[in-house]
Amino acid sequence: MKLIDFGTAVVMKPGKKLVEVYGTAYYISPDVLNKSYNEKSDIWSIGVIMHVMLSGRPPFEGVCDADIIKKVRVGTYDINIEELSNVSKDGKDLLKKLLTYDIDERISAEEALKTSLD
Repeated sequence: MKLIDFGTAVVMKPGKKLVEVYGTAYYISPDVLNKSYNEKSDIWSIGVIMHVMLSGRPPFEGVCDADIIKKVRVGTYDINIEELSNVSKDGKDLLKKLLTYDIDERISAEEALKTSLD
């Protein structure tokens, strides 16, 4: 897999929050939309990518960007869709941890890596 479009990438300083709103509707996190985010916003985006890879569709859909963003702002999605029926319990658990709405409760990259190695 290749991840691209690092045109807005910045070096994060520990404990600092970012406020600029950048991103694509499908992958943007609610914390970016709320203009207060850190590196865990990327974890949300990875969760969206994982959802797409496992199900073939994004967790937040709409006919236009505004519809998608409204759904991201609410942050609810259905983990029990038919397309995810063959995903293991561990896979679904990781997906839920990546797509946790509250940035302070969302899993870190280090925690996600440890989870996947267990």
